[in-house]
Amino acid sequence: MSEPAHQVVRNREASRFEVELDGHVAVLEYVRVRRSLLLVHTGVPEQLEGRGIGSTLARAALDYVRHARLIAVPMCPFVRAYIRRHPEYLELVGFGERGDRLC
Repeated sequence: MSEPAHQVVRNREASRFEVELDGHVAVLEYVRVRRSLLLVHTGVPEQLEGRGIGSTLARAALDYVRHARLIAVPMCPFVRAYIRRHPEYLELVGFGERGDRLC
């Protein structure tokens, strides 16, 4: 039996995507800079680890970037690794000052 889909909420005031489950909150924090969304930090409480919540947060954030026609800047190592495993999101990633892809 697979885990049910986790509901992700975009908390604009806190600049983060959130999943609340069993009294704990997992987050993917971001910073909006013009047309870019800097994906800064993914935090999943120990009590929620192993349930795919980090991946759910990364997918939701990247889907938001796609829908809003923004550029993703994956500063968080977890999000960078997620994009490497899911190359369908690579087209959303911006380039650094030297012209190299940020992922």
